[in-house]
Amino acid sequence: MTGMSEIAKNFEPQFEYAFSIALELTGLRWLNTSSTGMTRAAIYVSEGVIEGPGISGKVVPMSGGDWPLKRADGVLDFDARYLLEMDDGTTIYMQNKGYRWAHSEEIAEKMANGEDVDPSDYYMRVTPKFDAPDGEFDWMNRHVFLGVAEKIPGANRIHYFKVL
Repeated sequence: MTGMSEIAKNFEPQFEYAFSIALELTGLRWLNTSSTGMTRAAIYVSEGVIEGPGISGKVVPMSGGDWPLKRADGVLDFDARYLLEMDDGTTIYMQNKGYRWAHSEEIAEKMANGEDVDPSDYYMRVTPKFDAPDGEFDWMNRHVFLGVAEKIPGANRIHYFKVL
C-alpha cells in the first residue's frame, strides 16, 4: 500500500510567476493597544506599479490600504484592500491577507524603525484574491496566488505566483 507521503508527492503544487506589485505607503497610524494585547494600524497606498508577463498597470492612488494587526507574539497579520488599474483601463479589486515576522528582535526593531533589512531576515507572505471583470483579466478570479514580499522603507514589493 502506498503511504500518504508518496501520494502527497503527486499533489505537490507547482508555481508560475504572474506579476509583481511595488507599493508606496503613507499615513501610518497606530491605534492604542486593545484589551486583547494586540495593536491595530492603518496605512494607505499612495501609489504603485504592476508589472509581469502580459500584465502591467498601476495601483489606484489612495484607493485603499492595509489594516495590519500586531499580535502579542510580534507577528503582523495583514488585511490590505485596494484597486488596480491595468494599462487598458480595466479596474480590479484586490484583497491581500498574510503575515510578516522577523527572525530576531534586532531585525524586528530595525523594521519598526523603517530601516532596510535583508529579506532573508524575515518572513512576509500574502495570499491575494481578486475581483476582476469578465475579459482579459478574469483568469485572476480563478486561481490561487502566493505572494512573496519584500519590506523596503516606506514601501512593499510583492512578487505573485499563480498556483497551478
